[in-house]
Amino acid sequence: MSQKKNIIIFDTTLRDGEQSPGASLTIQEKVIIAKQLAKLGVDVIEAGFPIASDGDFEAVTRIAKEVKGPVICGLARTLKKDIDRAWDAVKHAKKPRIHTFIATSDVHLSAKLRKSKEEVKQMVAEAVAYAKSLCKDVEFSPEDAARTDIDYMVEIVRTAIAAGATTINIPDTVGYAEPAEFGRRIAYIFERLPEAKAVVISVHCHDDLGLAVANSLAGVMSGATQVECTINGIGERAGNCSLEEVVMNIRTRSDYFKECTTSINTREIYKTSRLVSNLTGLSVQRNKAIVGLNAFAHEAGIHQHGVITNKQTYEIMNPGDVGWAGDNLVIGKHSGKHAVEETLKEEGYDFTAEQLADIVQKVKDLADKQKTLHREDIMAIATDVIGALDSAEQLVVLDEIAVATGNRREPEATVTLIVGGKKKTGSGKGLGPVDAVNKAIQSVIGKGITLEEYNLKAITGGTDALANVGITVKDSAGVKYRAEAVDGDVIMASAYALVKGINRALAGKKGCGKDAPEEI
Repeated sequence: MSQKKNIIIFDTTLRDGEQSPGASLTIQEKVIIAKQLAKLGVDVIEAGFPIASDGDFEAVTRIAKEVKGPVICGLARTLKKDIDRAWDAVKHAKKPRIHTFIATSDVHLSAKLRKSKEEVKQMVAEAVAYAKSLCKDVEFSPEDAARTDIDYMVEIVRTAIAAGATTINIPDTVGYAEPAEFGRRIAYIFERLPEAKAVVISVHCHDDLGLAVANSLAGVMSGATQVECTINGIGERAGNCSLEEVVMNIRTRSDYFKECTTSINTREIYKTSRLVSNLTGLSVQRNKAIVGLNAFAHEAGIHQHGVITNKQTYEIMNPGDVGWAGDNLVIGKHSGKHAVEETLKEEGYDFTAEQLADIVQKVKDLADKQKTLHREDIMAIATDVIGALDSAEQLVVLDEIAVATGNRREPEATVTLIVGGKKKTGSGKGLGPVDAVNKAIQSVIGKGITLEEYNLKAITGGTDALANVGITVKDSAGVKYRAEAVDGDVIMASAYALVKGINRALAGKKGCGKDAPEEI
């Protein structure tokens, strides 16, 4: 019996996934997710695009220094300054990789790059060779490969391999391909280029037509040995190929993917999914395959009877295989630090002693008010504490808030903020108390940062449930930032979220470079 080939799982949650509108993460949150990805067993972590901003550079550098196990990869355009910046960030890793790319489709050549095919080919040769002089592990991607003339794509791939690329990634950047068509494109590379068998051929598919996973698996069946994907399928527009769906297809249908396996510890999937969802603020749809709340739920009577009789009647996967666990932990005011700490570790959170002390104190404060808290409450509090910016980055601090409302008066709010060390007070009226708070805050900070989206949900049931407020703000340049806050009081949770979003926007303005990220 021949040995199975390991399909390399290349996780780009922290690079392509973070490009989801409003999903910006703090440096600490990126490190937390990267450490959980290492526990999950991913082979490669694409930690970011170091040239994009000082914050991205620092995040990739910290991940390279602190996260052990996976290859740590940084993205770079085919420009020397990008490659230098990527190397400066990833060189601290035990297993560093530089991933360089340039567009190759006709529409990109003419409309974006305004370069000839020969010029781009020369850029590929020079960029890959330069990256190789710095780092032995170099990946190259012809952006929008699925819409690139197939023979020109092969020419570009040949050029990149000759220049020293060890991985060639074929991206369906706009989710245009159909599975059979994409599979043929991968097979064509092997038919035309014998040297392709000496390198890793990778696939990176977007989900614009809902085919990212299908296309990726078609690529695997045609010989690709690396799949680029994200947790929960997050990413630009409709998202990326979902890591959990690819991995569980290969595992569950081992009769079909007979020659394939992965190194993923599938029992860490659900935990990783929840961590990414909590920290990015991007909820997982209930009917999402593998990790959605309904993935292993059965409501129809005939289904329930079948599952009770034999789970295999309606379950093709064991929930435990992806890490589904009971959520029946209850914590009260008499629960100790260790119970909270163990809960957070089980959920994949990484935290400092100071953060743990803050989380425990908030848990005890809330437990005094509402007697018991559940696992979801603890996670929400932890996300709120860990996701907070460092005190040095908090340019705006909420000092005091007062709200007057009623059925026969227009809601009115007064807020006092500490801005740059000085107290400033503002007031506002609105359609409701939250709108009044927003207008009061705006009266202090001005119109440079505006509220774009507001979402409110209860963490657990009951009138004493924690309120989780998620907001998206937009700065004057049109860049969006997402923030969340939790509190027992809806108004306070809203105010905290608004201030956190404003701080993220102000910190983003300070940390962003002039080179905006692109996608593959």
